[in-house]
Amino acid sequence: MRKKKIKVLTISDHPLSPSGVGTQAKYIIEALLQSGKFEVVSLGGAIKHDNYNSGKVQEYGDDWIIHPVDGYGNPEIVRSIIRTEKPDILWFMTDPRFWGWLWHMEDEVRSLIPMVYYHVWDNYPYPHYNYPLYQSNDLIVTISKVTDDIVATVSPEVNRIHIPHAVDTEVFKKHSPADVQAFRKNAFAKMQNYNPDRKYFFWNNRNARRKQSGTLLWWFKDFLDVVGHDNAGLIMHTDPKDKHGQDLKRILKDRGLDQGQVLLSDQKLPPGSLSLIYDMAIATINIADAEGFGLATLESLSCETPIVVSMTGGLQEQVKDENDNWFGIGIEPSSKAIIGGQDIPYIYEDRLNKQEFVDALVKMYNFSNEERCELGRKGREHVAKNYNFENYKKRWVEVMLDLHERCGSWDDRKDYERWSVEAI
Repeated sequence: MRKKKIKVLTISDHPLSPSGVGTQAKYIIEALLQSGKFEVVSLGGAIKHDNYNSGKVQEYGDDWIIHPVDGYGNPEIVRSIIRTEKPDILWFMTDPRFWGWLWHMEDEVRSLIPMVYYHVWDNYPYPHYNYPLYQSNDLIVTISKVTDDIVATVSPEVNRIHIPHAVDTEVFKKHSPADVQAFRKNAFAKMQNYNPDRKYFFWNNRNARRKQSGTLLWWFKDFLDVVGHDNAGLIMHTDPKDKHGQDLKRILKDRGLDQGQVLLSDQKLPPGSLSLIYDMAIATINIADAEGFGLATLESLSCETPIVVSMTGGLQEQVKDENDNWFGIGIEPSSKAIIGGQDIPYIYEDRLNKQEFVDALVKMYNFSNEERCELGRKGREHVAKNYNFENYKKRWVEVMLDLHERCGSWDDRKDYERWSVEAI
C-alpha cells in the first residue's frame, strides 16, 4: 500500500509566473514534489488570468493542482479548499500587508493544520506592530538576515528558521563569448541606435515607486555626461508603462536618452535569455529605497556579473559577505526617512546621494575587464556557498517534514492551543 503523501496548500503569486515570489514558490514546490513525499494544491494569484479553470501541472499530474484566484484569494476560498482538499500544511509567502485576512482567521485554520509563513521585511526600525501577525504562525521562515533579526527581536516565541532565496546556477551562469555575441546580434542588434561598443549596465526590476526607476534614469544621464553618451548604456528589463511606476519613455525623451543610451526590454523572457543579458552587462544595478532581498542581483552574481546596489535590506548581504569580501559596489544611504501609513506605522526608506551613485557607476565603468571578472567570479562563489540551490531545496523538504512531524494535522494536530488565559 502506498504511503500517504503530505498535502501542502500554497498561497502566493502564481507559481508559474515570472515574478520573484512566483519563481521562489515554484522552486520550493518542485523541491517538495521531487522528494516524493508531498503533494501540492496551489492558489495561484497576483496576475490577470485568462480563465479560472483549475489545472494539473503536466510534469507532476495529480500531485500538483493549481487553482487561479484574484489577489491571493479570500476566506471563503480558503475555507472551501481546506475542507475539500484536507491539506496537512498551509504555506504562504510575500509581503505581510496582503495577509491580514488570513491571520484574522488563523484560529479556524490552525486548529486543523499548521501555518508556515515565508517572510521578508525590508528595513528597520523593529516593527513591533507586527507582533500579533508573527504570533499567528506555527513557523516563520525568514528570507534575509535583516528579516531574521527582526522576527527574533519582535516575536522571539515564534518558531523561526532562516532560508534565504536561491537561484539555479545551472541556468544563471556565465556563457561562452560566442553565445553572448550571437544573443547580442539576435536580440539587440536590430534595435534603433544600438551600439555594440557601449559598456552596458543592466536593471531588471518592476517599474514601481520603491524601485526608483525614474531616479535611476535621471541620474544615469548625469553619469553619461561624465563618461560620454556613446561609451556606456543601460538595459532596463521592465514595463515602461506599468501603472505602479513612472512613464519611463517620457523620461527618456525629456532627458535626451532616446538615442540608444537606454534600451527597453519590455517582453517577458525565459530565464536562459535573462542569463545572457546579465552576461552582456558590466554590472547589474539596484538602487531601491526598500528591498527585502532582490532576486535579480543574486541572479547577476550567479552569472559572474558584479552588482551596484544600495545598502538596504537583503542587498547588503549579497554585495559583501561576513568577512567583508565585496562582489560589487555598495552605496550607503545618505538619508533614512521614517515613512508609513495606517497598516505600517513606521519603516525606514533609504535614499541615496546622486553624486555617490554617479561615482559608483564611474568606478565600475573604469574597472578593467580583469577587475570586473574577478568581482564576478568571487560573486558566483558567494552564491554557491551561501545561496546554494541544492541546499535550498533540501532544507525546505527537511523543514516541512519536521513541521508535519511536530505539529501534525486534523485528527492528530499537536503543538497548538485553541485557547489562552490572559490577565486583564
